[in-house]
Amino acid sequence: MRKLLLLIALLVAGVSAAAAGEPTQALLNELVQPHLAGAGKVSEGLPQVQAGALQGEGSALFTLEELKDGTQALADLALPDDEPAADVPLALNDKVNYFITFFQTKGRGTYARWLSRSTRYLPMMKEILRKEGLPQELVYVAMIESGFQLHARSWANAVGPWQFMSATGRRYSLRIDQWVDERKDPVKATMAAAMYLKDLYGMFNNDWYLAAAGYNAGENKIFRAIDKYDTSDFWELSKGSYLKRETKEYVPKLLAAAIIAKDPARYGFTEIASVPVVEYDTVTVKGRTDLELVARLAGTTYQSIKELNPALRHWCTPPNYPDYELKIPKGTKARFEQGLAAIPAEQHFSEKNLYSRYTATRKDSLKQLARRFGSTAGELAELNGLGVKDRIAGRTLIIPVKQSVNFAQEGRRETAKAEAAAAQYYTVRKGDTLHSLSRRFKVSVKVLAAWNNLKHAVALKPGKRLVVAKTEKSVSTKG
Repeated sequence: MRKLLLLIALLVAGVSAAAAGEPTQALLNELVQPHLAGAGKVSEGLPQVQAGALQGEGSALFTLEELKDGTQALADLALPDDEPAADVPLALNDKVNYFITFFQTKGRGTYARWLSRSTRYLPMMKEILRKEGLPQELVYVAMIESGFQLHARSWANAVGPWQFMSATGRRYSLRIDQWVDERKDPVKATMAAAMYLKDLYGMFNNDWYLAAAGYNAGENKIFRAIDKYDTSDFWELSKGSYLKRETKEYVPKLLAAAIIAKDPARYGFTEIASVPVVEYDTVTVKGRTDLELVARLAGTTYQSIKELNPALRHWCTPPNYPDYELKIPKGTKARFEQGLAAIPAEQHFSEKNLYSRYTATRKDSLKQLARRFGSTAGELAELNGLGVKDRIAGRTLIIPVKQSVNFAQEGRRETAKAEAAAAQYYTVRKGDTLHSLSRRFKVSVKVLAAWNNLKHAVALKPGKRLVVAKTEKSVSTKG
């Protein structure tokens, strides 16, 4: 029971849509905020760009081919490992029953599509959770988070089936840069999610409801609520005004979704078409390799290779990644390896021009931008369907990227910063107590104790290293 609760709690963390044919606004209205009409939350297109700045977050670079075929639009806690976590308790109360009814009525279409799509990834995800000693029911977190859509992106730029923010993803060893976004890799993202869920479960003294709420709002928000109301009962916390409505509804939504998923026919979902499980072979490529070449050697299509490797942002495997593991259709490994070995290494890859987006300010002109980005006014005008003398203030332009980028280091500085921001430490001195450190670092005693797995009355030993601050960022930024 307690296992399913966390699962469900994570499920509603930030529904984002990126699948074709599934209207994002309608999906959001149906599921994420059923009480708030028109609460737009998910963006299916390219991320918005701040005026005067090249688009960031790793999706700024693209080829014109990727722009035309829509690829860029899609791209744009500690438990012992050997001790299984307790089951998630599937409580039934008025709040949970409300969302069971919602999924059976207004949200029926969306839930049915998600239930159907879930069969594609359930075996793999459940096996990973099982190996990590977690309740297998937690797999439905990915259902509510993304509808099992690998390219899902929320308004806050949470990405992938488990909706990781970039800082949290890097904290759990996911590579995120201009060439790779492992938040979209169903295997690696599930492993990272399992680690994060373990941490949350431990932070909240093995309470799946609080862990689920922390997944939605951020662990610090829940710690403050516990301190404010002097209770660690989620249902009591949800009666107060401190937590947002979304967080209060998060746990009952997740519980309702998991309850139905465990016995769909009982709740009227009797004719759900299942999607076949993804099957593939894995091969290692030694250098940068075109996916078009991979598709030809494997006897399949470029689109099939892209679908099997959703973490790849562009048309090739990443530079400076000598042993990249690539997925190809099952049964094609021998054919592929034999064919690749017969082709000289220098013919495995062909360079292409890269582009980014730039939102012009009032002071910008095509001539100025051309000088800044090593282009010509004529080239910029042609790329963007403009005249050379047209006013461009406020327009988002496609800009050719002429300068080379050191992808060997890309993402590493960000990773270091993310890890540094994730926790700040203090070395205990003689005379320090939890109460004195609480006042000094402006965090409650309960939070300090939870961060460091301490009892409130414990004596601090000089030289001990304590966590005294943590980032607010979590898998979701809704809190």
